[in-house]
Amino acid sequence: MTWRPTASLEMLQLRTKLYQDIRNFFADRQVLEVETPILSVASVPEPTIEPLYANYSDKTRLFLQTSPELAMKRLLAAGSGAIFQITKVFRNDEAGRWHNPEFSMLEWYQPGFKQADLIKEVDEFFQTLLHCGPAECLDYCSVFEQYTGLHPLDTSLTELQKYVKNMQDTQSLDRDACLQLIISQQIEVKLGQDRPTIIQNFPASQAALARKNIDNPQLAERFEVYIQGIELANGFYELTDPIEQRQRFNQDLVTRRKLNLPTYPLDEDFLAALEAGLPDCSGVAIGLDRLLMLITGAKHINEVLVFPTL
Repeated sequence: MTWRPTASLEMLQLRTKLYQDIRNFFADRQVLEVETPILSVASVPEPTIEPLYANYSDKTRLFLQTSPELAMKRLLAAGSGAIFQITKVFRNDEAGRWHNPEFSMLEWYQPGFKQADLIKEVDEFFQTLLHCGPAECLDYCSVFEQYTGLHPLDTSLTELQKYVKNMQDTQSLDRDACLQLIISQQIEVKLGQDRPTIIQNFPASQAALARKNIDNPQLAERFEVYIQGIELANGFYELTDPIEQRQRFNQDLVTRRKLNLPTYPLDEDFLAALEAGLPDCSGVAIGLDRLLMLITGAKHINEVLVFPTL
């Protein structure tokens, strides 16, 4: 009967314990729990993420957050100090074994942390929650070259398109789309099998809100965490320059137009917060439904959701 929950009572209890453990982790570190709005008049223009929205009135469209990032950074700019949030986020056209259009996310920010500092804390988080060993930390370019024989920055677009021709029609794929396809279909499943794997220093073109690497501006201060082949966390050493951030957003809008994707208004309140002064900080987002799946051994996201959207 379709009215019944797809998650068992035991699963609900395990989710409650997970959230308690998360709150204890941050209480020990004196990180403040916050709550920000789910609805916004703007949306991040990343070409790889599509928001869901609601019509508030004949003239107003409100977007359901794809991440609480922009609102949380406004709090940081207002002097909140270290903060975390457990919240619902929404993304269009995402459904499957590991995806539901509505899902739960943990996001936290540490003022004064650089990428290496946050990677250390994220590693401690997973050791605490999953009772696993310390993570291995690898560079994006090295991992990509190890599994493909291709350098993600130096290999020509033609060669990349040729490499992925058996995965998908490559006629419209740009460099980043090729790299993401290769990572998701060929590399991710091999990562984090014995212990968590942290991949750092992604291409700058794949990190719209992260700082560029000072030594190599082709790379960004971004990292991801993989466990048993599943991407669980995405972290940044956050970009604080309001001029560069606006330029990146505008470039994303150009990309969306080229791809015939809808465009959305920029979050001017967020950009104003950057102008007022976002403290030097790093932040990370973790998918909690996926984390619960790993903890319980669930094979499909529906097993950890009370009522899946689709």
